[in-house]
Amino acid sequence: MPLFRRSFIAAAAAVATVACLPVHAQEAIKIGLVTALSGQSAKAGEAITRGLAVAIDEINAKGGLLGGRKLELVRRDDEGNPAKGVVAARELIFKEQVAVLFGGLDTPVSMAIVPIANQEKTPFMGPWAAGTPITKNGANPNFAFRVSAVDEIVNKAMLQYAQKTFKSAKPGMILVNNPWGESNEKGLTAALAAKNMKAVGIEKFEANDVDVVPQLTKLRAAGADALFMVGNVGPSAQVVKSLDRMSWKVPVVSHWGPAGGRFTELAGPNAKSVHFVQTYSFFGKQTPVGEKVMRALMAKYPDIKGADDVTPAVGVANAYDGMQLAALAISKAGSTKGDEVRQGFYKIDRYEGLIKTYVKPFSAQVHDAVSENDYVWAQFIDNRILPVGMN
Repeated sequence: MPLFRRSFIAAAAAVATVACLPVHAQEAIKIGLVTALSGQSAKAGEAITRGLAVAIDEINAKGGLLGGRKLELVRRDDEGNPAKGVVAARELIFKEQVAVLFGGLDTPVSMAIVPIANQEKTPFMGPWAAGTPITKNGANPNFAFRVSAVDEIVNKAMLQYAQKTFKSAKPGMILVNNPWGESNEKGLTAALAAKNMKAVGIEKFEANDVDVVPQLTKLRAAGADALFMVGNVGPSAQVVKSLDRMSWKVPVVSHWGPAGGRFTELAGPNAKSVHFVQTYSFFGKQTPVGEKVMRALMAKYPDIKGADDVTPAVGVANAYDGMQLAALAISKAGSTKGDEVRQGFYKIDRYEGLIKTYVKPFSAQVHDAVSENDYVWAQFIDNRILPVGMN
């Protein structure tokens, strides 16, 4: 048989073999991410990206999902803007046809996206935004899941920490004036009421305020002995700078907003006085999963030389565990169909993750995998996020 004919037959056979493979075996399973990739919180968006990327690399190296389909990450920048988040989510759901949508660094963005995810039956996984109504959204069926802090649980932890660490008996609140602030006002008020306490004052500030002295002056006059602060990087920095201008040395117990970006640069030297909640730290002795993820981060990202460089750690950790749990849900479902993946989350029995070992983390009633027992407290020391007391 002439050589060219043998080559032709071999090529035709190869084409026929590929043609006979199920189409889905060749298609990537797309994972969507809508988050802030620019602006003051870009560091947090990049941390989420890295956590997802490391998990996806690991899953793909093991052969992918559903008979060899590889995962592919598709990102969009919402710039912290709910309207842009909605446009990005629609593009990822309708055009990219993602199997799972991760996103919403900011609670207002997440709360704008979740109704679309529920309507289109696309599982949504939150790796950052902590607003309680994101997962407790009243939808049935509910497609919103989360591996992150939850305001109503964090709020109990904030009160407990303020009482234990600073002996606070008369706390005040300084909260960003948006749905995230509202979620925390409700949660903190309920946490205080459960201990027969109430705030001496509740003050709000806008996300673009550059002076919060008037609000803080009212809280000082009311006798606040500690402040509960809720705001992302920029606004939280303005609170610290306003406290400096007033020379008011009051303990600040914060949600994790300051961890999301250039807080020390924007807030100045007293950034270190803010104690904030985290779900994970790469400092100290790590579990085998922690060691594995750290090695993968250092191999993939040249700027990561050690734990100092994984910042904010919660973005990496929440996204990594969220991706692994989403992959398990897809595997349990045996499908990428939205409603089947939603039910797949309920079938997860056990997963040894980065933050903790998850045992039946989701049910029809519980869509948050992280509880009040899974938080650590941290502060900025020389631009590093360290567990409190570890400096």
